[in-house]
Amino acid sequence: MFESRVEGKIFIWPVRIYYEDTDLSGIVYHANYLRYMERARTEFFRVIGLKAAYLDDAEPTAWALRKVEVEYIRPAKFDDLVEVRTTVVALSGARMGADQAIWRGDEQLTKGQVQACIISLSGRPKRIPPEIRDKILPFLSETVT
Repeated sequence: MFESRVEGKIFIWPVRIYYEDTDLSGIVYHANYLRYMERARTEFFRVIGLKAAYLDDAEPTAWALRKVEVEYIRPAKFDDLVEVRTTVVALSGARMGADQAIWRGDEQLTKGQVQACIISLSGRPKRIPPEIRDKILPFLSETVT
């Protein structure tokens, strides 16, 4: 099945690997894993009724990454169908932590952790508003992906 879904508290977003995602050998270029993870977080927000950026608000804000860690385990290759699995593992006054992993079937390809915060367009950090926190909280899990 090639559509996003939620299983328990894990958001799963499928990605087909295109030739443009790969190097000459047909292996996914390392930076593209971060793009897949970013898109999965954006789609997760969309599914739960949030946006990655609130540019039309009186005080525009956007989610920004504070910290990223990625471990590459196995390569994804041209034409693979992979899934990015996102689990929210921390939610504080100003930060959200998520574990993300990319899988090809039963084989884990990458694992990563991100720490995100909301910033104004001038770069100042903001507290996560209660209406945003309330939509994320049901997905908060101690489970590692």
